[in-house]
Amino acid sequence: MTNPDSQNQALTTAQKVELSLKKRYRAEARFKAFGLASICFGLLALVVLFSNIIGNGIGAFQQTDIQLEVTFDKDTLEIDDASDAQQLAIANFDGVIKNALKARFPDVKSRRDKRLLYGMISIGASFDLRDYLKAHPEKLGSTETLWLLADDDYDTYYKTLKAGEPFVGRMNEKQQAWVQSLLDNEQMKSSFNTRFFTSGDSAEPELAGILGALVGSLLTLLVTLLLSFPIGVAAAIYLEEYAKKTKLTDFIEVNINNLAAVPSVIFGLLGLAIFLNFFNMPRSIPLVGGLVLTLMTLPTIIISSRAAIKAVPPSIREAALGMGASKMQMILHHVLPLAMPGMLTGAIIGMAQALGETAPLLMIGMVAFIVDIPGGVTDPATVLPVQIFLWADSPERAFTERTSAAIMVLLAFLITMNALAIWLRKRLERRW
Repeated sequence: MTNPDSQNQALTTAQKVELSLKKRYRAEARFKAFGLASICFGLLALVVLFSNIIGNGIGAFQQTDIQLEVTFDKDTLEIDDASDAQQLAIANFDGVIKNALKARFPDVKSRRDKRLLYGMISIGASFDLRDYLKAHPEKLGSTETLWLLADDDYDTYYKTLKAGEPFVGRMNEKQQAWVQSLLDNEQMKSSFNTRFFTSGDSAEPELAGILGALVGSLLTLLVTLLLSFPIGVAAAIYLEEYAKKTKLTDFIEVNINNLAAVPSVIFGLLGLAIFLNFFNMPRSIPLVGGLVLTLMTLPTIIISSRAAIKAVPPSIREAALGMGASKMQMILHHVLPLAMPGMLTGAIIGMAQALGETAPLLMIGMVAFIVDIPGGVTDPATVLPVQIFLWADSPERAFTERTSAAIMVLLAFLITMNALAIWLRKRLERRW
């Protein structure tokens, strides 16, 4: 017969096991719930961030134009031949614009009101009229209906007025009435702002663009890639394939790992001390910026390249050496091609990190106000993150739009580069 005490004890043990399993399942469910909540919170924060950036920056891709009857009067322009480039260069297009505004608003009489009226059109409109007359010299002496670029105050007021929340800013009641008169006669509209992508920086928000900073970023990244990738790959090959395990190599590995965690501003100070103060290289050029970002990117490329080389199976090396290949042939013809996808992925991630850096470039003077588009790595330039920094510090509301729009462009580049890294890894990786 079964002892009742042992039976009760067995039941008690089974119940304890069941309770323990239930407790474990509840803990696992809580852990999964916390993980899911963390992901949801992160996605929510990302959506809020992107919504705020897009909401603030979408207006920068639109510009406000005003329709006026422009008379290319010879006496006002003080020229007699529109095909002469020298005459066009000194022509008084500002006077033509002022005459068109006075003809459109004949009731404006006082000097103060006229000054406000003349500020309705951007100073860049005179250059647009010069280009128009240069392309159509036969228009000299005629009257044309043209759309001219509005000033940033009118641009901001018109955009916010369409959104139902007009931002008055420096606009007084008379200026608002002028805008309403233009709207009633359908002489004010929004169009795609091509100038934002085709112009350099400007003190006037409606004329400011990102092309100069974009070209500067590309030139800086080009220098960084050409220097950091070969040096990083060579260092990784040496440490993995040639260097013996000594205290020196251990010291080098520890310092490479430490350099990957050093704040980027330290690399800027290093570049300031070496490239600018010691070698007396010019400030604010992509060449110096690329050298500084090379120092910052090298640890990332070396670490990722070493990991890619380690992932190559030893059997590949043994097979190559067994067929009579030298060690260099084994590395160049077998190990390196198989490790290249991981190396490229690490390089692209390093380039994406360099693209978003601001602090090291501020230290070497790439914070200058650059209007011209750089033509080479030795021309003065700025980069997109620094351009965002400059615009964010500007008091004009119109620059807030351009700051957010530039952030959108920068994020698009970063997302593209990271997506390219993922695609390369999936496309080129081999499984053993």
